[in-house]
Amino acid sequence: MEKEKICLGIESTAHTFSVSIVSKDRIISNEKDVYVPPVGEGIHPYEAAQHHFKVARRVLQNALKKSGKQMEDIDVIAYSAGPGLGPCLRVGAVVARGLAAYYDKPLTAVNHAIGHIELANFFAKSKDPVIVLVSGGHTLVSTYLVKRWRIFGETLDITLGQLFDQLGREIGYNSPAGKHIEELASQGKKYLEMPYTVKGNDVSYSGLLTYAKNLIKKGSQKEDVCFSVQETAFAMLTEVTERLLAFSEKNEIILTGGVAANRRLQDMIKSLSIVHNSSFSAIPREFSGDCGAQISLVGLLQYQSNNLISIDKSLVRQSWRIDEVDVTWRN
Repeated sequence: MEKEKICLGIESTAHTFSVSIVSKDRIISNEKDVYVPPVGEGIHPYEAAQHHFKVARRVLQNALKKSGKQMEDIDVIAYSAGPGLGPCLRVGAVVARGLAAYYDKPLTAVNHAIGHIELANFFAKSKDPVIVLVSGGHTLVSTYLVKRWRIFGETLDITLGQLFDQLGREIGYNSPAGKHIEELASQGKKYLEMPYTVKGNDVSYSGLLTYAKNLIKKGSQKEDVCFSVQETAFAMLTEVTERLLAFSEKNEIILTGGVAANRRLQDMIKSLSIVHNSSFSAIPREFSGDCGAQISLVGLLQYQSNNLISIDKSLVRQSWRIDEVDVTWRN
């Protein structure tokens, strides 16, 4: 019987440093440590990178220990090459290079956003879905076509995660603030009229953020503001998702990314799927945020399709769209 292939993946795009070990059929281990910025502040790239350097060895050792594997058992090493914060990305790349060089292992560079997509597909066991990717770094709707994940709609300015983080900081929370916004929104009782901006199949959230922050400053109930922001932002995203679903004539919808953990967003996209007689799946909450599993899974797929790089080519890209990535593992 052929030995199962195993990938060790390293995630370090923003606030999370994570190491995961996976095989084709299972996530063997997934360890992480998250940088927490001061109250009321966002992620400082340099400070987050310093955090990653400090915890890297421990996180790596924990991932190996929980997997029951040794470095000699690993077939390929993957790292998040972008998009993300430059100082943070470089930490993961340095660790991956060092491991690949010392243990003489092949190396592969993974697009972080495609990691979110393929990890959700792994859990949903989907075939040809419409993807809704929402996080601090991404807000887009996509589907697979001609060897790439194509973007059919996206944010024109800030992402859904950034909307929640910046609104959260206005209220007094640090980043990421999504769970706090969701909790406050669940207590809101009054819908306040908000800017609703959909242009073609793209959305814009900056005007919504400014309007909401001004309401907070004028003394509006923060619960009502958060409730209204959620309802408006999610309605905009649901509209463009429905347009792609109708256009593509597909019958699967997958919600992924950190904001995919929001119950209200799940309910709205699920309602859309019912109307269109489509299946719906949201990535499990445990894996919705940044994690090594998304990197190691895509790394294994790239390894099996001979999509590798040499150590001297193991660079990082702060900007890297999913529609710039050749998908070598799908038909």
